[in-house]
Amino acid sequence: MPLQTASPVLDDDIAGADQEFLYTLNFGPQHPATHTTLRLILTLDGETIVKAVPDIGFLHSGFEKLGEDLDFNQYVTIVDRMNYISPVANEIAWHHTVEKLLGIEITPRCKYIRTILAELARISDHLLCIGAAALDLGALTAFLYAFNTREKVYNIIEATSGQRFHPSYTRVGGLMADISDDVIALIRDFVATFPKAHNDICRLLNRNRIFIDRTQGIGVLSKEDAINWSCSGPVARASGVVRDLRKDEPYLAYGELQSAFKVVCGKSGDCYNRYLVRMGEMLESWKIIAAAIENLPAGPVNVDLNEKLTIPDKPATYRSIEGLIQHFELFMWNRRWETPINEVYGANETANGELGFYVVADGSGKAFRARTRPPSFIHFAIFPLLIEGHQISDVPAVLGSLNIIAAELDR
Repeated sequence: MPLQTASPVLDDDIAGADQEFLYTLNFGPQHPATHTTLRLILTLDGETIVKAVPDIGFLHSGFEKLGEDLDFNQYVTIVDRMNYISPVANEIAWHHTVEKLLGIEITPRCKYIRTILAELARISDHLLCIGAAALDLGALTAFLYAFNTREKVYNIIEATSGQRFHPSYTRVGGLMADISDDVIALIRDFVATFPKAHNDICRLLNRNRIFIDRTQGIGVLSKEDAINWSCSGPVARASGVVRDLRKDEPYLAYGELQSAFKVVCGKSGDCYNRYLVRMGEMLESWKIIAAAIENLPAGPVNVDLNEKLTIPDKPATYRSIEGLIQHFELFMWNRRWETPINEVYGANETANGELGFYVVADGSGKAFRARTRPPSFIHFAIFPLLIEGHQISDVPAVLGSLNIIAAELDR
């Protein structure tokens, strides 16, 4: 059974309850409403939660230590799996940090393609979050509508990279390959059809009495607490924190697309506001994609070969001595990038908030230390703050509104 009753507990930290009647309940680590391997240790007074302890560490991934063993391109296959709901956004954030370390300015076309993919990943992530959260509360149709639209995003990712789930598409200084005309056509089709799909979900949930009763006023996070607990992304913005790295610290093509979108914020900071913020953000991402695809610059997607930092294209490897030599230097002779001895932090605004990577470089072609600041790790810590005083039935609503990804929790 996912929920298991244990023996009565005594806890000096719990006040205002008759401790003789307190019980411990394990929510997870395998439970339909957790969607992943995470565990909540709930202390109950009847059906009221008086204490909650998040328990992590069920994946034992070792993602950060792998970053110290693999080079800057190889590690992209690992960051893919940190947030497996929007993996290409992780890749973009990782190589954004590496390029900041190496002082690389990527090409205009690469900036726009990465921006489009980042926003497609945001929409995909939000659709899963909203669809799964609605499913946990009994709204099956919204889940099916959301996943139908996500399939179109997966089709674009597959046509772009050749892989559907973990694309491993970005590279130091560029991309694995340029996008084709077929991919551009798929993106334009997505731009044309997404508003109707978005509206269908809004009509199902925005005024649904059951959904509103289960989410409105539940799991309230104040603006002050959101700031003090270092929350970011939709969780913070639903509480009125007006911060978005795309606006505050523009990167990629966001500086050129500032007029194409706005920051969506809420006020009450409850589960319903977090839902509304994500719904609003998807429309803003749609506007960014529409503007970026119609203004996509021409030119190469990788920095010049003279930089000796990027993997050469296959034609360059086979048809030019410069490309062949560079390929040998990067792979066959294991001569990697000579990085500055420095440390750098880079962050992107991903679907769940600020995803940051901290890299310490020792002059070799890989990180001496690679650490990540994943939003789920921060947001899971606030779960006790949001759930205490609520009922057991409120756990799926609060957990779903935070969109916790377990692979971001394990170090």
